[in-house]
Amino acid sequence: MSKITLSLAFSFLSLWALGQGLTTNTGAPVGDNQNSKTVGENGPVLLEDIHLIEKLAAFDRERIPERVVHARGAGAFGYFEATADMSAYTQAAPFQQPGKKTEVAVRFSTVIHGHGSPETARDPRGFAVKFYTELGNYDIVGNNLPVFFIRDAIKFPDMVHSLKPSPVTNKQDPGRFFDFFSNVPEATHMLTRLYSDLGIPAGYQYMDGSSVHGFKWVNSQGKVTYVKYTWKTRQGVRNFTAEEAAAQQGKDWQHATAALRSDIEAGQYPQWDLYVQMISPDALDSFDFWPLDATKHWPEDQIPLVKVGTMTLNRNPVNYFQEVESLAFSPGSLIPGVEPSEDKLLQGRLFSYFDTHRHRLGPNYLQIEVNKPKEKVVNYNSDSYASARNDEFPHPDVNYQPSNYTPVQETPAYKYTETKLKDVTITQKKIAKTNDYKQAGEFFKALSKEDQEHLIRNLTGDLAMVTSKEVQKKMITHFYRADRKLGMALAQNLGFGMKDFMSH
Repeated sequence: MSKITLSLAFSFLSLWALGQGLTTNTGAPVGDNQNSKTVGENGPVLLEDIHLIEKLAAFDRERIPERVVHARGAGAFGYFEATADMSAYTQAAPFQQPGKKTEVAVRFSTVIHGHGSPETARDPRGFAVKFYTELGNYDIVGNNLPVFFIRDAIKFPDMVHSLKPSPVTNKQDPGRFFDFFSNVPEATHMLTRLYSDLGIPAGYQYMDGSSVHGFKWVNSQGKVTYVKYTWKTRQGVRNFTAEEAAAQQGKDWQHATAALRSDIEAGQYPQWDLYVQMISPDALDSFDFWPLDATKHWPEDQIPLVKVGTMTLNRNPVNYFQEVESLAFSPGSLIPGVEPSEDKLLQGRLFSYFDTHRHRLGPNYLQIEVNKPKEKVVNYNSDSYASARNDEFPHPDVNYQPSNYTPVQETPAYKYTETKLKDVTITQKKIAKTNDYKQAGEFFKALSKEDQEHLIRNLTGDLAMVTSKEVQKKMITHFYRADRKLGMALAQNLGFGMKDFMSH
């Protein structure tokens, strides 16, 4: 396949020669639009990356008032009951002792399409859980699939733009999103999973969930353990084939919302078991992939699942707008015992979700009832639209800290952990362990013969709608590098032979 690589390289050079220089909104040239500015290759992303921040901020304000992504959704309420004592690893309140119950709010969603779109679309499903703990609200904001399309938040607006309807035709176009993904080899893993039957869950209660990112758990001694969360449905995983989804859409395309609500009304409360996988910091670099790369699954045979509790949903919303549409989740809603990892996609989401909520719901969205923590909020973030807390200040004339007139003070026991850095360079650089194809190939090989056939048929159907032969060939090449059988089947179905990859 080396000749294929050579031909693609010539194609890239031709496009580069004709291309226009990318600029910021102020007209300055952009030196790197692929990688965020980080402390070292695997370090945290810097707020001084103005291009990243402005790109995300502009993206966050593109749609009003519905969510820019995850607009279509359903919600419910219930509780999480811990089944293990994880205090040796984290101070996080929900995981301290078996039997402890914590109230939760959950929102399931599709990702790309609008508020009134069908729930039969091939699309990742959002899986967001808000824990109302005694030390603040904690959100696990993930998807039904354990990986994502990209590893760096700087590409998130571009990815969503490619998947959204065309600005010219107002129609979603496989030619647009495959054009983008043909230049993003790390998307191969996610696309392989999405185009399997997992891409169309039969209902929200019939799908698993994942935090997608790794996080840091911190215990009372300040010891850090990297963790990734997995929700396992007790209802069993059920998906639609493409044909079943088309039939369902003809009958009721809001079936997932309706089924979740009717099951809870009937007392058939859906449940999920929560598992974590744990990696010590000194073992983080011991794998053939980088665990803080959102395009990578943590293999369960190498990093075992540990059950920590069970979630039960037992109450439907009374008013959808107040309790579901007004719900706001963010991966930055953390509590003592949990801190963000250096995952580059997560680092961008920490900013972007809060920013989006302020745009959509207003700067005081956390004062909306469904978003309020159970315990009293004590700080001086005040005023602006819909502010309802100013009269709660201990001293009406003191809206600052520290002060001699009020006892408001920080709690040193909950300071962030320290991270020691040495010999690092602020840079914009792709991670060393990209390994873009191995896990995609392993996933394909693990499928049954029937499921492999479904995946190939689903991919063929969308790739056949791409008018650019070059884009088709680039996508086939990515899938071939993941698994020879998969790539060859797609090439044959789309009418390509070996000579087509050697013609340049």
